[in-house]
Amino acid sequence: MRGRSAAAIWGVAAVTYLVAVVHRTALGVAGVEAIDRFALGATGLAAFSVLQLAVYAALQIPAGQLLDRFGPRALIVTGSAVMAIGQGLLAVADDVPTALAARALIGGGDAAIFISACRLIAQWFPARRAPVMVQVTGLVGQSGQIVSALAVAWVLHLRGWGVTFGLLAVAGAVVTVAAAVGLERHPPSNVDGSARERFVPSVRAAASPAGTRLGFWSHFLTPFSFNVLAMLWGVPFFVTAQDRTPAEASVLLTALTLSAMTAGPLIGRWTSRHPLRRSWVVLTSAVATLAAWVWLLAPATPRPFAQLVVFCVVIGAGGPVSLVGLDFARTFSPLDRLGTATGFVNTGGFTSTIAGVLAVGVVLEAVSPPGATIYSLDAYRIAFAVLLVPWVVGVLGVLHSRRRTRVALSEAGTPVPPLREALRRRRSP
Repeated sequence: MRGRSAAAIWGVAAVTYLVAVVHRTALGVAGVEAIDRFALGATGLAAFSVLQLAVYAALQIPAGQLLDRFGPRALIVTGSAVMAIGQGLLAVADDVPTALAARALIGGGDAAIFISACRLIAQWFPARRAPVMVQVTGLVGQSGQIVSALAVAWVLHLRGWGVTFGLLAVAGAVVTVAAAVGLERHPPSNVDGSARERFVPSVRAAASPAGTRLGFWSHFLTPFSFNVLAMLWGVPFFVTAQDRTPAEASVLLTALTLSAMTAGPLIGRWTSRHPLRRSWVVLTSAVATLAAWVWLLAPATPRPFAQLVVFCVVIGAGGPVSLVGLDFARTFSPLDRLGTATGFVNTGGFTSTIAGVLAVGVVLEAVSPPGATIYSLDAYRIAFAVLLVPWVVGVLGVLHSRRRTRVALSEAGTPVPPLREALRRRRSP
């Protein structure tokens, strides 16, 4: 009975997260339309996504504390409702302030959804299954990227801005009702513990384990390239700088998402079987992402479509590696602090994404003629090169916190042998 209940509860949370990802990424396929509708430049367009992401990141720790206190159901229902209201407001917006307010509502509602789904997994599934279930949840959510790249783009082309975002608001209302009906109603039994502590001491306690900080930096390092493309700059870059049609750009975004969906369960399986080697997945992904960007940006001419597909596959595979950071939070946090710790870790990738999205927009505008709304390949090459800064910061953060985590594990009686020694042991008869 419990197994069926766990599956049903997880299914409702996962579908709600899928719709949340559609809300989050819909603007990424409507970037050209947003430029025309609101008379935006690159920085102005970037501000739409940056505001949404900034609200999301700023509310992660407060949402985590509310999660520890009130439980996942309350936050999923409330977050989903707020996102639906935001999309409804965006559907009728015809000026920048109204549109920015709508994006802020979307970011605020989004802040509660995924960390609540992760908390449900920790409550309802055994620890050995948790890494895989988190990745599968991410996989379901990533299919929302496909909905944006294909269905939302199709409706936008046929029916325009108002109908498209109005339908998204209706979809958000439907899943809100489903979450209210389908999720378990009883909060966790331990909500009266650390969740009632004062804000700063509670956050400090949740973020203090070295393993949780390793989770933060792992989450900071791995998803921002994926998000910069999927959430805003992918379609304009492919269409205006790589000379691809909107249909081809949709295919590339779909390749980005399918790669993430394929890699996610494999990463979850690896981390569940090799928990002491999770940081190697993070660092390997970072190196592959850097190589893909260099391969794309070094030539000064548009790339063949096949190369763009391979680039999207590599960048896409790095997206779900960010969820390894949340697995660090689960491993090193007691359940009564897990919401706060997960919220802290989840700020990492969205902090780097905010920096990346905004930096690309600012640099594009700075290196292009005044008033330009279409940017050259050379401008994009310079702008995307700025993503090296958060990459370096993230790598240094992972290496430093990994060293401290291994010291803490060794002091606790669980030393991490060097990789070379571990491989030698496995080869020994």
